[in-house]
Amino acid sequence: MAKKSSIEKNNRRARMAKKYLGRRSRLKAIARDKELPMEDRFAAALKLAELPRNSSRTRIRLRCEVTGRPRGNYRKLKMSRIALRDLGSKGLIPGLLKSSW
Repeated sequence: MAKKSSIEKNNRRARMAKKYLGRRSRLKAIARDKELPMEDRFAAALKLAELPRNSSRTRIRLRCEVTGRPRGNYRKLKMSRIALRDLGSKGLIPGLLKSSW
């Protein structure tokens, strides 16, 4: 089980990224638009830099929903390989059979 503070920090980042999504996308579009004057693009880049770091979606870490483990996760299941194996062995995941020989 991961530390509760790490899980909560990641949840905070996800909430902040959702909150600033529209603002970030507008500023990025202005900064990338080659048709606009250089001053406007530079001002948009400065405003983008003033936003909180944790409002970026790249700062969100994919964590297991069951254990909070940060590594070895399957995106589709939102679960780590270890939790998947445990639940598969117990027969709690439909359609998954853990082979053993």
